[in-house]
Parts: sequence; structure tokens; C-alpha cells
Amino acid sequence: MFRLTVLLYFLVYVYLGTLTTFGVAGNKEKLVTVKDKFKLPSDDLMPFVGFGTYKVKGDDLIFKLLDYALAAGYRLIDTAQYYENEESIGQALKVLLPKYNLTRKDIFITTKLLSTKLGEADVYQSIEKSVKNLGYDYVDLFLIHFPGLPSRDNTTNPKNDSVLRDETWQVMVRAVKDGLVRNIGVSNYLVHHLKELLENDHGIKPGVNQLEWHPGYHPAGLLELCKQEGILLQAYGSLGGTGRANVLLKRPEVVKIAEKLKKTPAQILLRWALQQKIGIIPKASSEDRIKQNMDLDFIIPEEDMRALLSFEQKHNSWNSGNIQ
Repeated sequence: MFRLTVLLYFLVYVYLGTLTTFGVAGNKEKLVTVKDKFKLPSDDLMPFVGFGTYKVKGDDLIFKLLDYALAAGYRLIDTAQYYENEESIGQALKVLLPKYNLTRKDIFITTKLLSTKLGEADVYQSIEKSVKNLGYDYVDLFLIHFPGLPSRDNTTNPKNDSVLRDETWQVMVRAVKDGLVRNIGVSNYLVHHLKELLENDHGIKPGVNQLEWHPGYHPAGLLELCKQEGILLQAYGSLGGTGRANVLLKRPEVVKIAEKLKKTPAQILLRWALQQKIGIIPKASSEDRIKQNMDLDFIIPEEDMRALLSFEQKHNSWNSGNIQ
């Protein structure tokens, strides 16, 4: 009986290790699993799947959800200064990591610069504050949260957003060299923002571009640019964007594919991204959903991937299209 059990586990391991998918572009690729990691420019390894904490506040709630997440196998925690929960996350991890025989190096923590700090004199101090809030010596990944502010009053700050982004990036590069941050990247950058940064990255390329990304919104050319430059495109709002209450969960096309594959609509939408080697940071408020969001090691057939790509495009979260 023991030998049979071992043999079955071995066969499953080999199966997952050799599965391939032709994907949307027709290129044969190894199946990306929830345990896979992306190699950043620093050679650090970043999990493809993380736990999102947007709009999650309160010490008790943070503790409970991170407990569920770590138990389910999540090893990436995504937060931001804007979320106002860095301290709660840091306090929870101090207790929970030992519970699961983990140390700081086993966890990947991402946080982001408050948008109103873009180009301000205290960007470095803002990074230091995030590191202090989280309670450790460094942050694994620090992102510019938004490429500009549409409401910026240029009469008081005559610099345009392009200059402010560049100045902020230079400070972030210094933070890497000083050991406060191990990797840096951006969020909500479109093609023109990213190309501008790549032309003058001050010695450190962005490792990640995090933005709204789902079948109903996937800006043309951005994924191709990220892959060409070795940048991980990481999706938030995978179920339809944060602004429209997970609108894609009830789309007939999504429901039909879910029924065919015996998965939930949420799993289909998350797998759709992961199958394209896009990182994901789903958020959930129940233990069952948190577990389901890690049960993604299956294949969506090519015809269904194409069907999901054909949705009309509608932006549901932050719109950076009008930021030059």
C-alpha cells in the first residue's frame, strides 16, 4: 500500500512537471503552476501567485486572513502605503511565520509608494517608513503605485509627471543600493510609461509592472513588451476590476468554461492569467476561497483562452491612460 501511494505521488509530480500548453500565441510552453516563481533582474525569485490585501484593514482580520493564506501555501503578500495595513501585516507575520516553520526569507513582501508622494522630497523617508511599518530590515519589492496624478496642481508643482517619475525612480534605485529594498518596479504603467522608464532606468530595470488585467481589460502590446524586457506583468482585479464588484464572475462565457472544467468562475479567471505567465494577487475573505484561489494547476483549452481574450475592453479600476 505504501509503495502504491509513493508511486501515485511520483506519477502526479511527473505529470505536473511535463504538462504543456499551446496558449494563445500557439507556442508550446511548460504549464505554470501556483508554486512556480519568476526570476527578477536581481535573481531573486518571486512567486507567481500572491495574496492581495487591498481594502483589508484591522489587526484581527489581517491576522486571520494571513493565517489562512500561509496555511494554503501563499508566500507572497502584497500591500501598499495606500492600504494603511503595513503595520498589521508586519505584526501578524511575526507571530505566524514561526507557526508554519517559516522565516523572513521564505516570504516575499511587496509594498507601494503612496501616489501623492511621487516626486516629493521625502520619497526615501517614505520607503524607510514602509520598511519600519512592516517590522523587518527590508522589503522584497517596492513599486511606484501610479505613474502620476490627474488632479496634480501644476501651478504649485510645475514639474510634469514624467520628471516626477524619473526623480522617484532614482531614489528607489538608491534604496536598493542601500539595502532597504531588494527589487523595484511599477504599477499601473502602460506601454508609453514603461518604454520611457526602460530608456533611462538609472542602472536597475523594473522587475514588475502591476496593473488591472483580466479578459475584460488587457491593453494591447503591454504583455508582449513586459515579456520582451524580462518584466513580470502582475495582475490585480483579475475577476473584473476593483471598481465593478468582480463583474466577470457572472459572464456566461466564464460560467460555461467553469462548468466544463469543473472549476469556479474565479478559478477560470485566475488561471487565464497564470496560463499566460502573468502573476496574480487574488484577495479573498474566507478560508475556502483562499484555498480555491491556490487550486489552479489545470489547463484551459486554447479555444477557451481565445474566447476569453475576445471580450470587449472596459477599464474598471485606476485609469492611467491620460497620464503622459
